Formats: sequence, structure tokens, C-alpha cells
Amino acid sequence: MAITRWDPFRELLSMEDELGRALGRSGDRQAWAPTMDVRETEDHFEVAVDLPGLEPEDVSVTFEDGVLAISGKREISTERAGDTYHRIERSYGSFARSLRLPRTADGEKIEASFDKGVLTVTVPKAEIAKPRTIEVKTK
Repeated sequence: MAITRWDPFRELLSMEDELGRALGRSGDRQAWAPTMDVRETEDHFEVAVDLPGLEPEDVSVTFEDGVLAISGKREISTERAGDTYHRIERSYGSFARSLRLPRTADGEKIEASFDKGVLTVTVPKAEIAKPRTIEVKTK
């Protein structure tokens, strides 16, 4: 019988892998989903996406058939590629997030801004006709 030295870090990594499989996550670090908040006000929808380390030109925002799509890519810096990493927890690679907006969203007036690593997309609500009562007349 061989004696094996106990390594608590190996145990933790094993548990992390098992938890990831249980939650449906793969070990592929190329795909990631940045966190997103979506809120609605009286006159617009606002989507805020955390994208630390990215520049506005690294991000694409599209709106088609009622779906707002945000995509981009975060790469590891080339000057760091030869370094020895002991742990990589930040996500790199391509990402894509999309959400279907209600019919009240006005896709023609969408605006996007980028400040301090947060992309904010503002989608105004379209002016919708107020319901009206139609009088039924007798002949």
C-alpha cells in the first residue's frame, strides 16, 4: 500500500470541477457571460453590462427582431502570455449576451455608452396608442 500525501488544494479543485459539472458548466474558459442588470423605468429600458478591461471598440451591440445582442472578446495581454500563472480566475475569450425586449421598445432610438468598464444600453419605449372606447350606435 502506497502512502499518498494529502493535498487540500487538489481536493478543492476536484470539488470545483464537480460543482461546475453539476451546474452545467464546462471547463472551457473561452466562453464567458459578463454580468448584466436590466431595469425598466417609466420611459425606457436600461441594460448595464460589466465589462472590465474592455474598450468600446471591443464590444458590439445589435438590435434585430426585438432582440438586443451584446457581444465581444477579452484577450489575455500578449506580454503576459509567456508568464507562469498559478491561477487564472478571470474569464477571457468571446462572449455573447442577448435578451428579447418587449414590443414597447423603440429599436430606432437605442443608445449605448461605456464608462469605467460598464456598458450601458438605453432603449426608449415607443409611444403606443392609448386604448379608447368606441361607442356602438343603433340605426
